[in-house]
Amino acid sequence: MSPRLRALFVALAAGALSAAAAAPAHAEAQLLIEAATGKVLHAENATYPWYPASVTKLMTTYTVLREIKEGRLTFNTLLTVTRDAAAQQPTKMGFKVGTTVTVDNALKMLLVKSANDIAVAIAEGVGGSLEGFADKMNANARRLGMTQSHFVNPNGLPAENHVTSARDLGILARALILEFPQYDFYWHISSIRYGNRVIRNYNSLIDRYPGADGMKTGFICASGYNLVASATRNGRRLIAIVLGAWSGAVRAQKAAQLLERGFNSGGLTWLTPSLGTVDALAPIDAQPPNLRDEMCGGHRRKPPSEENEEEGPDEAASAANATGDSGNGQAFMLSALKPAAGKFVLGPPVETTPPITVFTGPADHPDAVPQVATGGGKKKKKVAAKTDGKPESRPAQTGDNKSKPAAKPSAKKPAQGAKPAKPKVSSTNQ
Repeated sequence: MSPRLRALFVALAAGALSAAAAAPAHAEAQLLIEAATGKVLHAENATYPWYPASVTKLMTTYTVLREIKEGRLTFNTLLTVTRDAAAQQPTKMGFKVGTTVTVDNALKMLLVKSANDIAVAIAEGVGGSLEGFADKMNANARRLGMTQSHFVNPNGLPAENHVTSARDLGILARALILEFPQYDFYWHISSIRYGNRVIRNYNSLIDRYPGADGMKTGFICASGYNLVASATRNGRRLIAIVLGAWSGAVRAQKAAQLLERGFNSGGLTWLTPSLGTVDALAPIDAQPPNLRDEMCGGHRRKPPSEENEEEGPDEAASAANATGDSGNGQAFMLSALKPAAGKFVLGPPVETTPPITVFTGPADHPDAVPQVATGGGKKKKKVAAKTDGKPESRPAQTGDNKSKPAAKPSAKKPAQGAKPAKPKVSSTNQ
């Protein structure tokens, strides 16, 4: 390639990036970074304020792990489900007031089930109150340089001034990975088992995208479908953030394609000027977009929620076309120079690890776990039977395999396969 033609391509790339930076926020933000270095590989509206929804729980988790690291908390510390915790909107575990749960089990329920009642139990147990825990969250955000973030609660349910950005979530995700590598398994558990009830992680990249190892999903009507995802390939770990996607299927597909872009970047990276590191991205002073009408308006066939991952034809088509470029001529010319790797399509779920057993009560004397009936008639009675009133296993506080062997699961399809009740249209759906 001649020097003149090469200079032309570089100029076109720079123009496309500057145009994107000056453009107003669309109803979506994306960010792709290297976990080890913080290098930005792709950014789109990454510094616009956004409603985080349940990805807030990554900061809840970070705050808990900091408390443990600094000796003020242990994984076996008991947290109590208060009346306020039990009253939280779904998604939740649904425990009765007075139920206790260890910090270890609480983190697993928080990150897999996205349980809002458990988030409040953590906040009240660790911070003394929701306000006290929010102060700890915000202190951690300031220390990490999350200049666009302000947290009001531990679960991400709608609240005034509860905001973040893709940039700040990238900083937070890196901090979790780099500061707490020994606890990395918490944010890539594919499923948990409570009694005979198996709960799968809402992050559908886990067990569907090669190398996926985290981290958290989120949804409220105002934010759209959010996802902070991480994956490792050949020793290189990337973090992809998608905010404001149309559905759970679309956010997973777009995150997978961002990760593919990063892992498969070839010898044409010199065409794109360096975007620097995630902490150096310049915050934009603006109001977060409110996607309530788009996400939860009457035109949607189903009220979306974290518990409603079923996709109709329109959503499936959107997921299949999740790679769409910005549409301007410069972006088109640049995309034509990329290796023709094709669109990445997520495969079917493949269970690589068995569900992690969780329980209530203290680690040395867990509560008897109630069995949830999953069918009708005689089969219902059989599934509901208990085994001596004891829990299936007592996992170690760090999620290792030193627990008692779990009871052999029934041949009947697990409870999570049942079709969930249709949720109400509400911005509080997680």
